[in-house]
Amino acid sequence: MIKELVEYIAQQLVDDPTQVTVTETMHGSEVRADVQVAPEEVGRLIGRQGKVINAIRTLAQLPASHANKRAQVELL
Repeated sequence: MIKELVEYIAQQLVDDPTQVTVTETMHGSEVRADVQVAPEEVGRLIGRQGKVINAIRTLAQLPASHANKRAQVELL
């Protein structure tokens, strides 16, 4: 669920949605979503002072908390 949410948000923010890949891994009660985009699109996901990536991380916490898990979103 977290992978799909993060992938959808990232695809809406970049110019070329086909370049977005999200890999989800689980370690115990922690879910990690690694987001990979084209190098020229990284700035769009980070945003000014990291506000966009922090908002994505906050949104990813919602479904994770309902499943009693913790979500981590990393931009590669």
